[in-house]
Amino acid sequence: MKIAVEGCCHGELDKIYETIGYLENKEGVKVDLLLCCGDFQAVRNEGDMKCMAVPQKYRQMQTFYKYYSGEKKAPVLTIFIGGNHEASNHLQELPYGGWVAPNIYYMGYAGVVRYKGVRIGGLSGIFKGHDYRKGHHEFPPYNSETLRSVYHIRNIDVFKLKQIQMPVDIFLTHDWPRGIYNYGSTGVLLRKKKFLRQEVESNSLGSPAAAELLAHLQPNYWFSAHLHVKFAAVMQHPPKGDAAPHTTKFLSLDKCLPYRDFLQIVEVEDRSDSSQGLEYDPEWLAILKATDGLQTVSPNYWNIPQNNGLHTRWDFGASEAAMLDAVGDLGGELAIPDNFTLTVPAYDPARPQPDANPSYRINPQTTELCATLGLTDIYAQAGQGGYGGQMGTVASGLEEDDVQSGDEPSEYPTDTSGLSSSYNPDEITIEDEWEEDEGKEQSPDAVVPEVEAEGETGLRDPLWRSPP
Repeated sequence: MKIAVEGCCHGELDKIYETIGYLENKEGVKVDLLLCCGDFQAVRNEGDMKCMAVPQKYRQMQTFYKYYSGEKKAPVLTIFIGGNHEASNHLQELPYGGWVAPNIYYMGYAGVVRYKGVRIGGLSGIFKGHDYRKGHHEFPPYNSETLRSVYHIRNIDVFKLKQIQMPVDIFLTHDWPRGIYNYGSTGVLLRKKKFLRQEVESNSLGSPAAAELLAHLQPNYWFSAHLHVKFAAVMQHPPKGDAAPHTTKFLSLDKCLPYRDFLQIVEVEDRSDSSQGLEYDPEWLAILKATDGLQTVSPNYWNIPQNNGLHTRWDFGASEAAMLDAVGDLGGELAIPDNFTLTVPAYDPARPQPDANPSYRINPQTTELCATLGLTDIYAQAGQGGYGGQMGTVASGLEEDDVQSGDEPSEYPTDTSGLSSSYNPDEITIEDEWEEDEGKEQSPDAVVPEVEAEGETGLRDPLWRSPP
């Protein structure tokens, strides 16, 4: 099947779908699925915009609300993960994933789903070491600290993903796995993004947690975004036991702007005997059930179970019996129910409400899934705990995630994620990147990505090559 992969969405759904239609007509193909690698910005109304970590001047409604309200419907099934510029109050309603609009599915903090037999996994957010070992304690209304920490990935979600033993076809993260730049044309990357040189040379660019998952999961494809640049790489993993070495094709894409490489169509083999709809994954459901008791909504540090004599259990992998039990909870029906409902009013251009406060609701999709599988709604639990807006404030004048942490160090010895972005630019401030493009943009409707010749970086075969 043909899958369109999008880098940073930034709420430009109309333009992304228009571009897919343009490429379908030009190439004579039909896109089966759209994967978005974060910064999706599922903004439903003016209140949601106040829950996005972007400068005030970039809080724009964009076009998602049309799909949320039912004014429009996504022309292709769309699956996305969260990044670091999101309507966090909306996404937090769906910690285990769910529909944010008809035909648009969010994967939650972490998740695995199946479409036409293809296993697709994802991890939302970006890595910051000073929040990595905390629980998902954030709850709106956010303050200047929790507005940022809410999208920082947590070790519990990485731990869940590391319990996966069955092969994964595609995996999505927003930020790059650390070190992946060593497996592609690094020189070309540094010519495009000169400020990345120091981090690349010190091997501290990207997420160490994602690198750990890449080594464990070894998916066929890994798609990312965040750095606003197109970059392809091929990583051959060391063999596991007597098995043949496995290869992962990595591709990162730009953001949705005219004449930028923000969209790529790749061809992935599906399973002809599989269901045609979006489905839950039995192994992932079993892992969610097994690890539910490990979840915390505390802002305090905690350690994941390890085989170190301190924990009675450290392996939460899914047995066949556990998978059958999870499927049984669903009555044997793996199809993800089409149970989207509006939880807050949608934006009305005829009646703007710029002073609207953010809304926070318990999502019935999450309530239903938790009741079916016996899971904890950690968003509701965080609200009951009262941690959300009580974590203090960030000193004035600091950008985005430039907050130095005086807490315990990250479990990763080379973690530089707490340093200022002037030194560690793997998280680009939205001011820098968006102002860089002022004066360069063509007509706002002229969203035409550069599409190179097929066989190089064309629609069906992106350029994945080993380093020279």
